[in-house]
Amino acid sequence: MPRKAEYPEVGDLVVCSVQNVKNFGAFVSLDEYGNKEGFIHVRDVATGWVKYIRDHVREGQKIVCKTLSVDKERGHIDLTLKQVNDHQKREKIQEWKNEKKAEKLLEIVGTKMGKSLDEAYTEIGDKLIDEYGSLYVAFEEINVNPASIKEIGIDKKWGTTATEVAHENIQLPSVTIDGILELSCPKPDGIDYIKKALAIGLAVGDGEVGIHYVGSPRYRVTVTAEDYKTAEQELKDAVQKITAAVEKSGGSASFKRKEEK
Repeated sequence: MPRKAEYPEVGDLVVCSVQNVKNFGAFVSLDEYGNKEGFIHVRDVATGWVKYIRDHVREGQKIVCKTLSVDKERGHIDLTLKQVNDHQKREKIQEWKNEKKAEKLLEIVGTKMGKSLDEAYTEIGDKLIDEYGSLYVAFEEINVNPASIKEIGIDKKWGTTATEVAHENIQLPSVTIDGILELSCPKPDGIDYIKKALAIGLAVGDGEVGIHYVGSPRYRVTVTAEDYKTAEQELKDAVQKITAAVEKSGGSASFKRKEEK
């Protein structure tokens, strides 16, 4: 598992595996902390009165808990399940999965360099965590901006290998939006003017713009970008440039964000 402190801090969300359920509470192991044992008192399993604890937790279940208290001398960790909402659970589980994937990528980097996972942490992993906050975020950033790894004092060969592994294994998040553009040009060679206008739209922005013929006089314009704000702006820019070019040739254009059925 990805490296963490020996114990969680009070208030931390932790991924747990339920090991043993009793009427008075549930014993769990903390997946991110060397499977240390934690305990959820029945009063912290769910809001309200819990008649049957196994209606809420059962052996073998993966759950997300919030840390209530930590006694390092006794090795005792108290947890609560009822203070974690569905959104927090989804986010924490995804974060946990991402970090497991990132550690596997670090292991691949180490293998390519002829080193163990522990050596990979020493050479590059710990530095990436210090710089980016987590291994997964580090690999994402390296994938988007390879030059960034050169700025944190990592050996060039390690940095190059990490960048290669990131490119091969990290898929950048993206969104796709579209709309229907209706174009017409009364000139005898109007279709040529429309084609030129569409070519102008295809060259817009840093995102991926696509234009597909739907049926005269309609064209579907799609934009794929890293987030909705960027995608919306680039779609707007593409449509404006196409419209301006068509109108300049004496034609007309209209755009609908979604095709009407």
